[in-house]
Amino acid sequence: MGRGRAKAKQAKVARDLKYRTHDTDLGALARELHGGSDDDDTTESDDFGDWADYRPPRD
Repeated sequence: MGRGRAKAKQAKVARDLKYRTHDTDLGALARELHGGSDDDDTTESDDFGDWADYRPPRD
């Protein structure tokens, strides 16, 4: 019991996604998929900056 309401909501969302017209910026999508020049490579190296001097404890 109780599955009907959740299933109906999923069906409504799926129908909305299927039939609604979207204004998609295809140029931005292509740049994102092909690694355009707008990407920042500095964020990748900054993610591990806090752990650069980490040493695990010795047992």
